[in-house]
Amino acid sequence: MNAPRTIVGILVGGGPAPGINSVISAVTIRSILGGCDVVGILDGFKWLMEGSLSQVRPLSIEEVSRIHFRGGSYLATSRANPTKKAESLASVLSSLMRLGITRLVTIGGDDTACSALKLEEQAAGRIQIVHVPKTIDNDLDLPYGIPTFGFQTARHVAVEIVQNLMVDAHTTSRWYFVVTMGRKAGHLALGIGKAAGATLTVIPEEFGERPVRLQRLLDLVIGTMIKRLSGGRSDGVVVLAEGLIEILDPQDLGGLDHVERDEHGHMRLADVDIGDVLRREVTKGMKALGLATSIVAKNVGYELRCADPIPFDMEYTRDLGYCAAQFLLDGGTAAMVSIQNGRFTPIPFTQMVDPASGRAKVRMVDITAQSYQIARQYMIRLSDEDFKDSVALGRCAALAGLSPEAFRSRFQPVGSNVQGAQVKGGAT
Repeated sequence: MNAPRTIVGILVGGGPAPGINSVISAVTIRSILGGCDVVGILDGFKWLMEGSLSQVRPLSIEEVSRIHFRGGSYLATSRANPTKKAESLASVLSSLMRLGITRLVTIGGDDTACSALKLEEQAAGRIQIVHVPKTIDNDLDLPYGIPTFGFQTARHVAVEIVQNLMVDAHTTSRWYFVVTMGRKAGHLALGIGKAAGATLTVIPEEFGERPVRLQRLLDLVIGTMIKRLSGGRSDGVVVLAEGLIEILDPQDLGGLDHVERDEHGHMRLADVDIGDVLRREVTKGMKALGLATSIVAKNVGYELRCADPIPFDMEYTRDLGYCAAQFLLDGGTAAMVSIQNGRFTPIPFTQMVDPASGRAKVRMVDITAQSYQIARQYMIRLSDEDFKDSVALGRCAALAGLSPEAFRSRFQPVGSNVQGAQVKGGAT
């Protein structure tokens, strides 16, 4: 009598990212060729938490062999969080055991990684679990220079959008404030702004003290617009990381207690339109200086998450999916998949957790790195050199209807160099 075949389960948690289907495909193909059956679990942990076994479907090689070309998630996704209640986590484990699943591949960001970690602890060896890191925010704690899958595609699509907005801005003599995703870290905003050559990119990491007063952010943007105007241009594109909302003083935004939070306790940043807030306040601030300007706020986020993956992410995610399946076939568990220096390198779950918060570590933009300093060089923003140059200072002050001393007093604090960087400001 033949022994029962091992069953591998696959689920997707969190927001979509280009390349999810490629991971699903690669895991399925490698697992089946390795002698396992594979089932796809719909909507992440949602139905498992409710004890329902109905939202599970068997996967075959023929079924998944070409889904890697498409965006979205073949298994859908959800932000259901099994770690909020002990009974929810227990229900997930019980559901998986009833389904006969002894190996599980989770695909998701830091929240899904944390759920996988807690589930593996609860399983106590009964289920092998491996996590494939996914987020267009690029903020999971992988080694420097190794992207999370979906980031490159999201940046690629967004750069095309920003490029068109730059042409429109120049054609119509207006400004665009482009808000991109990135809850904690500014990788996506910086990657888009740097690649596109945006006039200015602002990310949370460049601000030291917290919370940041809204006026400081306003003066940073207004200072850039004045400097741009002093060079004869009344147009530009500012790229803003949505995570700026989380570091701004809530009182400056009228309080944020009303903003809904998701299953993981995160503020729903889409409910706070930072782009429109800045559009209104910057327009008001420019008008107070006697400078008329036209500003359009544009959110670029949901357009990126389900884009068809570019070849980089298709190839990268096939590698990640294969390595996840092979790790389980080899008896591995409790690790996140990474590829470092061209080789599969498992990162144990225990190394992913921040001891202080108990959550998965977040990789922030290193503003001391040369790549960030180069990005700053190509931005137009007031710098220390502008305040040392009496001609440049006088020209900007005159445009703002201020004396050089008054202009310096207001704008020099936001024009200071980051970490002593030699930032001169570009001409984008």
